[in-house]
Order: sequence, then C-alpha cells, then structure tokens
Amino acid sequence: MTTLTAVMIFGLLVIVGLLVMRFSQDHAPVPAPLPDSIVLPQGTVARAVTFGGNWYAVVTTDDRILIFDSASAELQQSIRIETQK
Repeated sequence: MTTLTAVMIFGLLVIVGLLVMRFSQDHAPVPAPLPDSIVLPQGTVARAVTFGGNWYAVVTTDDRILIFDSASAELQQSIRIETQK
C-alpha cells in the first residue's frame, strides 16, 4: 500500500465520519414566532402572510402590502401594488 492510498482512505473515512455526525444531530427547525392575532384595517381581507426578522407583512385582496412591527403589532407601512397594463 502506498502512502497516497493510505492518505486517500483516511480522507474518505474522515469525510464519511463528518457526514454521519452532521446528519445524526437532531436539528429541528425553529418555528417563526407568530403573533397571537393580526388586526387588519376595516374592510381588508388577507391573501397571504410572510414573516421577517422583526416584521410581518400581509398581502391583501385589494392589492396592498401591509407591513407590521412584530413587537408592537402596529402597522408600519402600506404599499400599493400596481400592475402594468
């Protein structure tokens, strides 16, 4: 057995060992913190919701994006979605 063969076998064993250790760890994804409730402006219906670091956004059926602060649940910004015709 040459030195190169021994080094390659050792390297392969290290890679397999690292993969086994990495995939055997229990890494359950941490769910995003959800607000207890979201109060939308009067007459607004939600179409989709997405979450960021310290904000969440609601896309409405009247083509607006409402951005709320996660901590205070206050409306921070309203963006009108315009489509090209």
